[in-house]
Formats: sequence, C-alpha cells, structure tokens
Amino acid sequence: MSSQLGYQLQDCADGYVRSGETGVKSVSLWRNTKSPGEDLNGRQRSTLPGITGIDVEARSSDTLALVPLVQTKLYKRRWVMLFLFSIYSMSNAFMWLQYGIINNVFMRFYNIDAFAVDCLSMIYMLTYTVLIVPVMWVLSSYGIREIVVVGSAFNCIGAWIKTGTARPGMFPVTFFGQFVCSVASVYVLGIPSFLASVWFGKHEVSMACSIGVLGNQLGIAIGFLVPPILVPNVEDLDKLAHHISIMFYITAGVATLIFFLVIIVFQEKPEIPPSQAQAAMRNMSPQEYSYLASIKRLIHNKSFILLIITYGLNVGSFYAVSTLLNRMIIDHYPGEEVNAGRIGLTIVIAGMVGSLICGIWLDKSKTYKQTTLAVYFLTLVGMLIYAFTLDLGHLWVVFLTAGALGFFMTGYLPLGFEFAVELTYPESEGTSSGLLNCSAQVFGIIFTICQGKIIDYYGTLAGNIFLCIFLLIGTIMTVRKQADKMPKQSDKQKKKKKHTSVTIPFPALWQPSWP
Repeated sequence: MSSQLGYQLQDCADGYVRSGETGVKSVSLWRNTKSPGEDLNGRQRSTLPGITGIDVEARSSDTLALVPLVQTKLYKRRWVMLFLFSIYSMSNAFMWLQYGIINNVFMRFYNIDAFAVDCLSMIYMLTYTVLIVPVMWVLSSYGIREIVVVGSAFNCIGAWIKTGTARPGMFPVTFFGQFVCSVASVYVLGIPSFLASVWFGKHEVSMACSIGVLGNQLGIAIGFLVPPILVPNVEDLDKLAHHISIMFYITAGVATLIFFLVIIVFQEKPEIPPSQAQAAMRNMSPQEYSYLASIKRLIHNKSFILLIITYGLNVGSFYAVSTLLNRMIIDHYPGEEVNAGRIGLTIVIAGMVGSLICGIWLDKSKTYKQTTLAVYFLTLVGMLIYAFTLDLGHLWVVFLTAGALGFFMTGYLPLGFEFAVELTYPESEGTSSGLLNCSAQVFGIIFTICQGKIIDYYGTLAGNIFLCIFLLIGTIMTVRKQADKMPKQSDKQKKKKKHTSVTIPFPALWQPSWP
C-alpha cells in the first residue's frame, strides 16, 4: 500500500484484521489487472466507503495483512455525549417551527403577511443549502467538539436575540435571530453518524445514530405542540407580547443551559477507540478523504440524480405541509390553533413509527426499489385523501388522514437514504445523505412559497393538489429509476470471490436529516 496510509503490508498472521468482520464497512484491495479500479499508472485502487483517493501498489505476494488488532474500550460517558447532542438538536428543531405553527398570531402581532412568517421557517432551508459543504469540511478538518460547541453557541445567541423582539415592529430583529439559529441547524444534521462512529462500538453505531436523529424529531414534535399552548391567540397585544416573551425566554434559557453543558462536558473522542474501525480511522491523514471529489463523482451518477430529485419532491412536500399547517387548519377550523399543533404532532409521531417499520422491513427484504416505490405511491394517496377531507368539518377526520400522511411521507426518509447507499456504493453515505438533504431544502423552499401563494389566492384544496401533482411526478420518476444498472453492495460482495483481498473496517458514515 502507498505510504499515505502509513501501514506496512505484511504476511498474514493470527491477530490481524481480516475480511468479514460484521457490523462495519470494509475496503477491499483488488489484485486483478484490467479492472475498473485500476488507475492510469497500473496501480490497483482500493474501494473504501467514505474514504477516496487511496491507491495500492500491486504486489506479487499472494497473502497480505494489515495493522494488528489494538485495544478498544467503551466508555459510559458516550451516552452523555449522545444525550447532549440530542437535546441540542431538539432545541434547535423546536425553534424552526415556533413561528409557523401559530402563523396567524405572529401575523397580527408584527402586522406582517403570511409569507413573511413562512420565511422564518424557510430561512432554515436556505441556510442549510448554502452552508452544508463548508460545515462538513470544518467537521472533517477540526472534529466534532468544535462543531457542536460552535453550533450550540449560534443556537444560544439566536435564542437570546429573539427575547428582545416580543414587541410589535421588531420583526426584522426576530428574523435575524432566527437566521442565527438556522446557522446552528447546519451544525446539527450531519453530526449523528460521526458522533456514533467516534464514541460507540460497532454493534451500537446504528442505534446511537438513530437516537441522535430522534432528538431532532422530538424537537419538531414539541415545536408543533408547545407554542400554541404558551402563546394563546388573545386580542390584547400587551398580553400577547407577554406570552411571546415567556416562550422566547424559556427557549433562550434552555439553549443557554445546553451551551454551557456542551462547553464543560462534551469531549472530542475517547482516549481509547471504541472499535477496530475507529482505531484504523485515527491512523489516517485528512488528505486521504476528498469530500468535493466524492460529490463530483455522485453528480455523474444518473440514477442517484433521479433519486435526489424524487427525494427532494417528497421531503420538500413534507416541509411545505409542516410550515403551512397552521394556515390550512385555521382556514377551515377558526380558533383551533392548539389542535393545529396537535395535528402536527400526530404527523411527526406517525412518521417516526413509519420510519421504524419501513427501516425494519428494508433490513429484512432488501427490496429497495419496490419498497421505495410502494411508499412513494402511498404518500401520494395519503396526500390526496388529506387534501379532499380537510374541509369536511370534522377534526377527528383530519387527525386520521394527517396521521396516515405522516406515516408514509416521513416513513420514506430512511428508504431514501438506504436506496442512496445502494445506488452510490462505495461512496460515503455522509456525502450522499448531504446531497439528499440539500435537495429537500431547495424543494422545501420552492414548495412552501408556491403552495403559500396558491392558498392565498385559490384556497387550501388547490394548494394541496399542487403538492399532489409533484408527488405524482416523483412516483413516475421512481418507477423509471434504473437501479439495477448501478453498482450495488450485493454486486461487490459477489465479485469478492474472484479476487484476493484484504479488508480495512470502517464505520458507516450515513446519517438521515429531518427538518
């Protein structure tokens, strides 16, 4: 192997890392000539999920090995690190929806139109799209602690800026505070997989990553439920300002507590690595991974580009529904701000159940294309039912249809990420998920603006039909996706029998993003 890795290839001996270790990703060093992995100089290029640009010199020896096993240890404080990140993520996600779910209240309080309130949610999407690449570079260059500290600082500063805006006429300042919080959100969505791989053992990584994502979803759920309770729609503006101020100060207090806990408690990594995979990763130099090069390869993958579009259409629709939910409910059920929040909570909880069930099914069946298509189609059906039953005058019907919509629409999230891994193997799961998230943010902005304007001029039914049209387009594109022509993990496994190989285990870097 080249000196970049700093490893010396040796004859195989007992105690060395070998191919077939379960629970981790692997890198195979192919020996066949004329293979797709051969570069222009005749060297054999390794296949490494998440790490690219590593070349391996061909050798005449028939048996090779890697670094011997090293000591590993799991620290109890790993759960503290995960808890701190989860509550930080939850706090930030709450602030995304604290305006939109009581849209009509803030319209009257600040004397602004509905679009201005919608912008308080859309700024999260726009900021993510602009900053995700530099933030991921900072993460790979400086580590997790710096990212979490800086992100929680932005979260805290933005929350305190908003405490001074509980007065009419202060909308520009509250928008600036929300922008600062949106910067913090970019430091949230890409972290769970990295945190899990650095602190947790190979059999705990998926669970730890799921818990990290769950914190964000709980924040969204609380963001639907709590603001309508803390800020009732009272006529007296002074009383309304008092209620808004209480919500802002509670949010700022929680964000401040989290910031100081992160400063004092959060650590970069354990002294002893939790797995052989992480031990191997620590020995690699930053130059051996090129984030931008991985992105360039992915954008030339036609099937993945189709998935980026279909994923963006689906999740962008979810963002639009979440942002505009209050407007749609209040239009047909005046005075039901609290129930609008409860309906949003129902969507999120049903979606969490759907994500779990879809993930389990996919683990067992491995039917990526079929399952993705089925869930996408059922999302379209759920959206149609929700659209045509919203104005029936029965809130219990809205709860049922919104729950069904959330089950499939949010249940699509893990399917999209898993399908992306299948289509882009052996590229980094972190890179593919980042591109999917960018697509979702872009479509979320477009759909929120367009649906909001359609609702203003033509009503909620027309606005929801607008989303149904694009979900239908996404369903058709999913049918046309040629997944069988792409390199898959299963294909790579079949090819192993034809080559002599050794393996470096590495942790999965995949992480799903939710709004």
